[in-house]
Amino acid sequence: MKIVVLDGYSVNPGDLSWGALEECGDVTVYDRTAAGDVVARAEGADALLTNKVVISDEIMAQLPQLKYVGVLATGYNVVDVQAAAKRGITVTNVPAYSTNSVVQMTFAHLLNMTNRVAHYARENREGKWSASADFCYWDTPLDDLAGRTIGVVGLGNIGMKVACLARDFGMDVFACTSKNSASLPQGIQKTTFKGLLGISDVLTLHCPLTAETKEMINRETLARMKKGALLINTGRGALVNEADVAAALADGQLGGYGADVMQQEPPCADNPLLKAPNAYLTPHIAWATKSARKRLMAVAAANVKAFAEGKPVNVVGR
Repeated sequence: MKIVVLDGYSVNPGDLSWGALEECGDVTVYDRTAAGDVVARAEGADALLTNKVVISDEIMAQLPQLKYVGVLATGYNVVDVQAAAKRGITVTNVPAYSTNSVVQMTFAHLLNMTNRVAHYARENREGKWSASADFCYWDTPLDDLAGRTIGVVGLGNIGMKVACLARDFGMDVFACTSKNSASLPQGIQKTTFKGLLGISDVLTLHCPLTAETKEMINRETLARMKKGALLINTGRGALVNEADVAAALADGQLGGYGADVMQQEPPCADNPLLKAPNAYLTPHIAWATKSARKRLMAVAAANVKAFAEGKPVNVVGR
């Protein structure tokens, strides 16, 4: 089997091995592939692996030998799965590999906004604590998570784990979810999205990006939130209207925004969030711990092997 990895660098910049995949066939790995180079690089391949490179119907039409596309991620919107199905091309993804790492980043953002860890580390390097007249030094409000209300939008693998950990921190946990309220763990209460807006001291987004959820956080919904509430987005950048979030930060309606995703990645240099007050942005790295990437590569190779054996797993779009 001829296997081509179109954009392997983000998954494996050199600290992991492609050995398990190489056991499945003849493997060529490209660090990155421009849109105009996809067909030439994929010519003759039986299987393509992609992280962010788009595999459209037009591209598949030019690759008659292609039988399989493996997405090196959980989200598979980069592949036209309906067109693939019509052409008899199997498409798979890698589900749930990054749950722990994304949950960890969610709380990293939350704790940074409440405890201001980065701020005080920077202040200390500038000598503020050394110059203090007291044994301690702070110049921002500090507060406990216990007793605060967190609203969780979406209770999939990540959202559920965030909700349970928030409960363990002593937070009052409410969730917007399609799950039946009777099936939720003790201490997690179901409500509507509109209900979450009015009660949440912290609102965290863990839902899929759909036509209904696109820019669900906007000027109108931000105005319904508690003044000074914190917003966290480790889901998808397009769940929020970034200009509206920047404006809400500037006027104090929103107390802080912690995000690992943006609508355009990398963002334009003039994106208003890059200079907005109390905006804390990480460069889409929640998924990228070494442990998570090891799991990703192991499952991706297992997906290819299962397909080669005629028993495909983690198939999407059917």
